[in-house]
Amino acid sequence: HVQLVESGGESVQVGESLKLSCVASGFDFSRRRMGWYRQTPGKERELASSISPDGTTTYADFVKGRFTISRDNPKNTLYLQMNDLITEDTAVYYCAVDSYGLGIFDHWGQGTQVTVS
Repeated sequence: HVQLVESGGESVQVGESLKLSCVASGFDFSRRRMGWYRQTPGKERELASSISPDGTTTYADFVKGRFTISRDNPKNTLYLQMNDLITEDTAVYYCAVDSYGLGIFDHWGQGTQVTVS
């Protein structure tokens, strides 16, 4: 079954950097579109960034120019490099996969907390 395990979240100061990781299993990682979502209390989960099997990336306006998504297919691992963090980046960050290849993210990990103050 699909498993996504995030790590790397912690409390940091404004302007600092963090790198999140997501180890995937239970599906063919190299052939699936992956994404990073985030959610704050009282708000809906929102897509921050995605990466296709061919390496094509997308970014939401609120992270563009500051965050970089990448993947290491041999390690079945997804990354999110987060630079120039601001207080508004405080959220739980979730790794997601389009496991059926239908253009819809259908599985998420348990999340990792990022706090910027």
